[in-house]
Amino acid sequence: METHEYNAGEITILWKPKTCIHAAVCVKMLPKVYNPKDRPWIKAENATAEELKNQIEHCPSGALTYKLNS
Repeated sequence: METHEYNAGEITILWKPKTCIHAAVCVKMLPKVYNPKDRPWIKAENATAEELKNQIEHCPSGALTYKLNS
């Protein structure tokens, strides 16, 4: 399955577009990071790792996940 990665230093956001149900929870929780009109639409550097982890854990489809960078 296609996965896009967005690195933000200590965390990398993983997005699976085919899994996304477009509930827009990400956009509502962190509009400074997620803007569907921009390219790239995810600007992971605009939030802390903790903010990103908290938001990603609320993704209803599981399209957004993360991995911690060592």
